[in-house]
Amino acid sequence: MSIIETRQLTKVFPGNIRAVDGIDFTVEEGEIFAFLGPNGAGKTTTIKMLNTLLPLTSGTAMVAGFDVAKHPAEVRKRIGYTAQDVGVDEYATGKENLTLYGHFYRLDSKTIKQRVKEIFELVDLTDSANRMVSTYSGGMRKRLDLAMGLIHQPQLIFMDEPTTGLDPQTRTHIWEYIRQLVRDKGMTIFLTTHYMEEADRLADRIAIIDLGKIIAMGTPDELKKSIGGDVVTLSPCAEKDAECKEFIKRTETALSGKPFVVGTKATDGELAVYVPDGEAAIPSIMRLLASEGIEVKTISLARPSLDDVFLKYTGRTIRAQEGTPTTWAEIQRKRSRRQK
Repeated sequence: MSIIETRQLTKVFPGNIRAVDGIDFTVEEGEIFAFLGPNGAGKTTTIKMLNTLLPLTSGTAMVAGFDVAKHPAEVRKRIGYTAQDVGVDEYATGKENLTLYGHFYRLDSKTIKQRVKEIFELVDLTDSANRMVSTYSGGMRKRLDLAMGLIHQPQLIFMDEPTTGLDPQTRTHIWEYIRQLVRDKGMTIFLTTHYMEEADRLADRIAIIDLGKIIAMGTPDELKKSIGGDVVTLSPCAEKDAECKEFIKRTETALSGKPFVVGTKATDGELAVYVPDGEAAIPSIMRLLASEGIEVKTISLARPSLDDVFLKYTGRTIRAQEGTPTTWAEIQRKRSRRQK
């Protein structure tokens, strides 16, 4: 059964900035669903429309059986939300933070006490419950922030970039907490991320989003299989200049239509060649390019990754996009900081 369903969901900001551009998708109860994409793709804007923090420009969105535009209060009762920025009070203890959130959700004192104990055990913060949050590490603050979104036991929790800025060990721990919420509590998780490994290891299904549009959706395996085999990456030039682009173009032309090539995609200084069998195709590729007078500087073979999927559908990698303009929300935060 679907816990989220959108139809032509759209958000346009002033200046005709189309942050989310008519997207359709569903999220099923009890699954981990991920939006994977670079900064500025529309991930955070989508989540904020679904959790009623931003109004829709057009389209519809149903969350936990309620229309977010018509019944926002009913939606809020049934969801949790952890934002990109950790929203904890540094001048209170962890227990005080969590207790305060319990009162925000109008829970009675007995229920709050019971859930605070249970949730601190879940996120492994029991021994630090009475410490000031200012003494917490970044990973501990993120776990406390996650705990605060769970105090009212929501059906669905939104996690916006839940592990950004964390070290690999802490990130792995957060992944385990997320899995445990689904396994033990039956929750549905909707997370956004630009980390390939996070989406690959955590999500039951992934929607790859770019420039406000969903460009591919499916299980991690389904998305990788859409590549059509292995990926051979060629670099026929040492420097990324105009001459390099010409080499790439010649290489792509030489390989186009050959029976051992499924497709190609050029990036800055490299050419990704999709083949059914990489080990068998490499000798044929090298012989063909040598006959054309094209010298290959480097060559590598890999099984398809989600980055290859993103490359296939957009012509660039997510990594190449990480330095691009960020989300509308981040722009607003930066403006607010400057004003302060």
